Amino acid sequence: MRLGTLEAGGTKMVLSVGNENNELLEQTSIPTETPAKTIPAMVEWFKSKDIIALGIGSFGPVDLNPKSQTYGYITSTPKQGWTNQPLLPTLQESLHVPAMIDTDVNAAALAEWKLGAAKGLNSCMYVTIGTGVGAGLVVEGHLVHGLLHPEMGHMLLQPAKNDPTPDGFCPFHKGCLEGLASGPAIAKRWGRKAYELPQDHETWELEAWYLAQMCMNAICILSPDKIILGGGVMQQKHLFPMIRKKTQELLNGYIRHQAILEKIDAYITEPGLGTKSGATGALLLAKQAAGIPEG
Repeated sequence: MRLGTLEAGGTKMVLSVGNENNELLEQTSIPTETPAKTIPAMVEWFKSKDIIALGIGSFGPVDLNPKSQTYGYITSTPKQGWTNQPLLPTLQESLHVPAMIDTDVNAAALAEWKLGAAKGLNSCMYVTIGTGVGAGLVVEGHLVHGLLHPEMGHMLLQPAKNDPTPDGFCPFHKGCLEGLASGPAIAKRWGRKAYELPQDHETWELEAWYLAQMCMNAICILSPDKIILGGGVMQQKHLFPMIRKKTQELLNGYIRHQAILEKIDAYITEPGLGTKSGATGALLLAKQAAGIPEG
């Protein structure tokens, strides 16, 4: 059987078709332009694929309360033109298939917990650092929603003393993680995109400082069994050892667990599913929408 998946991102929409065996069979991407242009293009692609259900992992904030009148809406997003956009209802009505939605990072966290770097663990946190910064959390097999859903990208941080833009670039908050450490924040701070900067550029010390603060906060507040860092910025692999070292320095021996003290290379890690975490998580959501049990 064929299942549709959508990774709805601020830069592009990644559309896939997979099957009940968690295999992704084909994929395409569409630029995230206005809803009036982007949504019909997605509907047209999915209609040609004979899918029986759709799973969506979306940038947010997203209304995830099934009892809400705006369930499945993208709500107060900084993405221009997408505020209060009924993403799930529109796709479900257009495609006439059952559908399920969660945040893009929750979908990725689910995939990493079931099939990836956190398989067999009790909990994990997946963080994407790219166009935005967001975190998904699985605890005891359940995705964490709560009042809305985790918005760890907007935690407030201590700016680095040598940061030329210590307020960051978030339109909602001064000094938040996303405004200081996202891909667009790096580009605005230095006038060059992250992948254009050499490994010895000062931005990477700043980036490691901000992401280490995030890791420390997560460890102290959430105590996840594993922290998984993905997204475009984390394709700069030299960041991982810098983040691990700074996280240990910030914790200063307070969390006396071997995962932090001795095995931090395995504790703060790359996605086990590589760049497929989001699409695989959306596929798992599609299986739930279709009522397909996990084998």
